[in-house]
Amino acid sequence: MESVRRFLRNPEAWFASAEARQVAAIVLSFQCESGGWPKNTDTISKAYAGDRTKLMPTFDNKATVDELRFMARMFNATKEAKYRQSFDRGLAYVLSAQYPNGGWPQFFPLRQGYWDHITFNDDAMVRVLRLVREVATEPTYTFLEAPTREGLPQGLRPRRHLPPEVPDHRRRPADRLVCATRRGDLGPRQGPRLRTTLLQRCRVRGYRPATHEFGKPSAEVKAAIEGAVRWFEAHKVTGRRLSKETDQDGKSNLVMAADPKAPALWARFYDLRTGQPFVCDRDGVPKPNLADLGSERRNGYSWFGEYARDLVAKDYPAWKQSLR
Repeated sequence: MESVRRFLRNPEAWFASAEARQVAAIVLSFQCESGGWPKNTDTISKAYAGDRTKLMPTFDNKATVDELRFMARMFNATKEAKYRQSFDRGLAYVLSAQYPNGGWPQFFPLRQGYWDHITFNDDAMVRVLRLVREVATEPTYTFLEAPTREGLPQGLRPRRHLPPEVPDHRRRPADRLVCATRRGDLGPRQGPRLRTTLLQRCRVRGYRPATHEFGKPSAEVKAAIEGAVRWFEAHKVTGRRLSKETDQDGKSNLVMAADPKAPALWARFYDLRTGQPFVCDRDGVPKPNLADLGSERRNGYSWFGEYARDLVAKDYPAWKQSLR
């Protein structure tokens, strides 16, 4: 899906060009009345001519955050008021969507469903945190009044954004990981039917650097990172390899077979109570093995992967070294 992200790598001079203005006009046409932008939408190829009240603004799937970065750079390059106004509306949208506990819902205005939950899945929270931090600290946003920028860091205190962890009672109390979605009271919450109330593969590679970006980490932040890494170490799947085989009908199927030399894997989903990996069809009923799934879900979803490999082997050791 085409988005403004591809243009954010352009030099500053480009944002004053006729091409940039053409792109910006299209991006502006997709800005919702509330100030945000929709997801899974091509916002740079053709202007939106429909009813803006039908658009649903969100922070999911990289929506809103990159459009705001784009508008800031357009205003810096052109000084045209419409870009500043668009940015101001978008920033107001971001700040108004924040829950008192520090989290953000997936969609805002709230829609009365799983979309209202605080979403750590797919780095939705991390991207919003990074944007607000950029606005507070980076030169790109010096066009904002000082009181506005100075007030933003109050919403970025790391302790407010450390999600309550789900304990694995078989291990030490600090060895925990977060759920993908949370209620406003920060309790675990069910996502879409495919994503039952569970412990989901956390984007720790995104979340860990985000917490580290706020300066010297507190003891609480360090304990959270170290506990998450211990959790990954304790819950890796070893001696099993993912591969594809062709069945008697000539169809390719994903299978998991024994292999003592296979690299460590981690599951997409873990049961909240047992800490064991599980898979499920679209009915959301947990099953222990890939072979228990129908072909569509078995082959159409990333159930297992080397998700924490770089975190455990590279990122975490480097982070520890940086603290010395």
